[in-house]
Amino acid sequence: MKKKIITLTLIAALSATATTAFAAPIPRESAPLNATEAQIQITENIVGDILDEVQTGKLGYTLAAGYANTKIRKAVMANQTDGNGYGILSPIAQNAIRVMRDKQLRPDAYAKAEEELKVLIADVITAVQNGMDIDTATKTAYEKIYQSADTSFNYDEQFSLDTCYRDIPAVGMEMFTVARKLLLEAAVK
Repeated sequence: MKKKIITLTLIAALSATATTAFAAPIPRESAPLNATEAQIQITENIVGDILDEVQTGKLGYTLAAGYANTKIRKAVMANQTDGNGYGILSPIAQNAIRVMRDKQLRPDAYAKAEEELKVLIADVITAVQNGMDIDTATKTAYEKIYQSADTSFNYDEQFSLDTCYRDIPAVGMEMFTVARKLLLEAAVK
């Protein structure tokens, strides 16, 4: 009987660690622009098991977001976040869950966006590969995306206005997510 209890305890411990060892990574294109790689890694370590369940379709956005917020809050309160607060770790997790879930629900939209953007922002991708700053490239790519929906759109003019006076064309979120992904991939090359 004692051997069975020890064996079951060992199996349970190995199962628990196995789920976090292969946790789904946070898509870097979903991270807030002010998030550092260290903060993304900390968030990944805390909510990796939740991201796995989102990626496999076992959890929807609302439940996953709630579980992630709880885990992050507990980790912050237990001083397990290397001084990083809930205010940055939670948005990293929320964005990752939202993008992962959206990609799962609308894979065709993301595939179509990638095809379109490889042509639309090809010059920006090349500029990033040649050393262009990623922040400048992101702004340029976003401006091109908006102008593809409305050719008269002036990025600097509209974003200098108060939020309630902006006239920004409606563009799907997937366009910006895929644009960041393509630019981040180009920066690595």
